[in-house]
Amino acid sequence: MKQILLATKNKGKAKEFKEIFGQIGIEVLSLLDMEETIPEIEETGTTFEENAVIKAETIAERFQIPVLGDDSGLEVDALNGEPGVYSARYAGLEKNDQKNLEKVLEELKGVKTDNRTARFVCVLALARPGSQTITKRGTCEGCIGEEPIGEHGFGYDPIFYPEGSHRSLAQYSPEEKNQISHRRHAIDQMISWLKQNDAME
Repeated sequence: MKQILLATKNKGKAKEFKEIFGQIGIEVLSLLDMEETIPEIEETGTTFEENAVIKAETIAERFQIPVLGDDSGLEVDALNGEPGVYSARYAGLEKNDQKNLEKVLEELKGVKTDNRTARFVCVLALARPGSQTITKRGTCEGCIGEEPIGEHGFGYDPIFYPEGSHRSLAQYSPEEKNQISHRRHAIDQMISWLKQNDAME
């Protein structure tokens, strides 16, 4: 398997995957690279695992090639795990990063620092025609700051502080983020599985 299609139209996400998988000789294509226009896949699952599998299997069936689907988001303990699977559309269906993080900050008003613990979660699903779909989960523990800060990253990065860090994830360079991110942890587990099962041949 020298090529995987990533079931996303998110440029930032596609770039992260291309950089990491490129280091082990696997080319990553995204839906942005496909000539055919793919309609938005409805994420009807109630867990990250379910949504990742829906995306991967839907696209794999359509193109008959190995597909990586991912579902990721932010879980805030003081908000009972919200926004969770609704992270991309927490403030509304139009998927606005700025409004989403503003809503999280609003919901956490008055919550003390010690109680602002949170984690980014990423679940990867690998669907291959004729084979069982594999899922791997990665997390990045941390807490939510008081205001957005930083120029890098996307999504909730400007308000998320990785455990033990005095910088928001948006203040990390892309290279630094790729070392510790929830996506990186999930990708490492998936790559390990691919190697153990000779799936990279």
